Amino acid sequence: MFLLLVARWGIVRLGRTFMFSYDYKPRGVCSRMIHIGLSDDGKTVEQVSFEGGCNGNLKAIGKLVAGHPVDEICQILSGNTCGPRNTSCADQLARGLRAAEDELAGVAPEA
Repeated sequence: MFLLLVARWGIVRLGRTFMFSYDYKPRGVCSRMIHIGLSDDGKTVEQVSFEGGCNGNLKAIGKLVAGHPVDEICQILSGNTCGPRNTSCADQLARGLRAAEDELAGVAPEA
């Protein structure tokens, strides 16, 4: 049984484990939304899923980042590009992870 606080972000309770849940709207890429789940302290990626974009590749990214520290994932994925774009779904995930960290810490999001 779990509890989900419905909002832009929330805390999900899975048994005795809490997970911070955050939805990030990427810009300049094919995916329409990135759903991010972080450990309750915000330091570890618990789960990631994408809406839209390259289905197989984005499912693989979600599997590869699960269980890894946010800082490690951001360091690896930040600045990645896709074709002629100056960003990519991976780069947008890194930005979303930083936005989720800020939200968890109570920092106002950038405009």
